[in-house]
Amino acid sequence: MHIGKGYTFKEVILWTRRDIFVLLILAAVPTALFHFFQWKWLLLPWLPIALLGTAVAFVVGFKNNASYDRLWEARRIWGSITNFSRSWGIMVKDYVTTRHCKTKVSDEELKAIHLELYNRHFAWLTALRYQLRENKTWEAINLPHNKEYRNQWFRVEEQDNKIEDAIQPYLSQKEFQIVISRSNKAAQILALQSEHLRHLLSEGYIEDFRHMELEKIIVELYNQQGASERIKNFPYPRQYASLNNWFIKIFVALIPFGMIQEFAKLGDNYIWMTIPFSALSGWIFTTLERIGETSENPFEGSANDVPISSISRNIEIDLLEMLHVKHNLRPIQSQNNILT
Repeated sequence: MHIGKGYTFKEVILWTRRDIFVLLILAAVPTALFHFFQWKWLLLPWLPIALLGTAVAFVVGFKNNASYDRLWEARRIWGSITNFSRSWGIMVKDYVTTRHCKTKVSDEELKAIHLELYNRHFAWLTALRYQLRENKTWEAINLPHNKEYRNQWFRVEEQDNKIEDAIQPYLSQKEFQIVISRSNKAAQILALQSEHLRHLLSEGYIEDFRHMELEKIIVELYNQQGASERIKNFPYPRQYASLNNWFIKIFVALIPFGMIQEFAKLGDNYIWMTIPFSALSGWIFTTLERIGETSENPFEGSANDVPISSISRNIEIDLLEMLHVKHNLRPIQSQNNILT
């Protein structure tokens, strides 16, 4: 996620430079043919092109609104995960006690039980964000210009490291072997969490009512995981994305043929103004398309993603401090004003 001042003009130009080169060529070729060879049949009236541009503008606006909705929903989901994580932390700390325990244990042993429940939650957060960062064929991060931008300006932890190495410190060896053999690791970690709660209930560490309240948190975490997976695994409909892209290509290819006629009315010396103005007009539409493209998949690992790595780290810090556990964790810092 971009923070601070966001994109600089230099970054935008570098990000879209391939489009700019193509647009300049598309404008230069018909302009040169008209000027040097007097191919007047290349001229097109501006009115039908303007009407097409209006239709394309509506389509681009629709896609950008839909893409932003997906991005905002993803941010709301992870806001809920933050809230339920804090609720989980305080409820574990205050609900899991030795008041009705069959076998009395020391404060240090009780704290170890709390920490085990916390660590399993951290393992769930880690497994979930790794699953959400998995590569999908339809995601825009696979395109050359987006890969190039990411490699130059920032890195994503989940795409550089293995999930096994990330979750192993939070789980016992037995639980790690169980989780790592499953396809949906995050879901299995929550199942282990529920199993542990059942064991604590049987040992008297929690009562029936408190057990139900803790189980409700796990159910809510399942709901938020499912909501995240829905966005991750269901792309923006391809018929809209593909047709929108082709509409823009047709429009920007036609712009120079209409602008030549308009600048020709001003005199021969103004013909060459067709090139920069056509490129500028086309660049606005292609860049708007690219903005929607990079917003429609909010977990793909782009600069415009929901910063789930940073959110997970902040949750871990909050819960450890809630339990008065010493740690060396620090909030994740932005890379070139990009927070992952």
